[in-house]
Amino acid sequence: MDRSQSIQRQFGAAAERYATSSYHQRSPDLENMLKAVTLSGSEQVLDVGTGTGHTALAFAPQVGSVIGLDMTEAMLAQARELAVQQGASNVSFELGDAMELPYDSDRFDLVTCRVCAHHFADVQRAVAEMARVLRPEGRLLVVDTVSPEDPAEDTYLNCIELIRDPSHVRNYSVAQWMGMLEAVGLAAEYRGTWAVLLDFDEWVTRMGTPELEQSELRALFDRAPDLVRKGLGIRSGDYYGFEIPIAMVEGHKRG
Repeated sequence: MDRSQSIQRQFGAAAERYATSSYHQRSPDLENMLKAVTLSGSEQVLDVGTGTGHTALAFAPQVGSVIGLDMTEAMLAQARELAVQQGASNVSFELGDAMELPYDSDRFDLVTCRVCAHHFADVQRAVAEMARVLRPEGRLLVVDTVSPEDPAEDTYLNCIELIRDPSHVRNYSVAQWMGMLEAVGLAAEYRGTWAVLLDFDEWVTRMGTPELEQSELRALFDRAPDLVRKGLGIRSGDYYGFEIPIAMVEGHKRG
């Protein structure tokens, strides 16, 4: 099974749970994305890795039109249902791959990509594609879970992410994200990091993580070194959870 098939299987099965996820519907990073750019109301927006469409639908009332792109049809079906429920008539959802965007160059005023880039097999190629479809003076907003700079915390975070979700590739550091934006000619700006508390049960249930892997994750939480426990805000015992760092970086395409 290749990576695209793995992603489609994982997220196809989890689509309904993502549609109702409290994190994906409302969280500090989504609120700050909406505040990060000044909008006139006429912008053409592309939301890459839209999933069940929460980011696309959040921007829809403030712009001219939004296309939400994802490679999992079951996620898009949920997104379309949400759009109907919310009466969002300026949003469409299309099937496609972030690493080969099916759009002309210089088409969009704003491209967003929220909490999905850690699944990209070739993240630098996806960044290049997102930069390509931006118009001159357009902006790219990327929000994703990020690796801490400390190597132990980095290793721990990526380890638990992979056990929970086999389609996970890697969380990158803020410095790595800045470098990826600059490598494709965008002026990069760091817009902030938020520690989002994740409840363990909700976190694994949303992805449908099997019981054996859940047990492995609880053991890792229980045995985490003090430095990692403090850095990631790990809670274990009667309640399991941790604080995942989520950052936003912006890329500006010069005219």
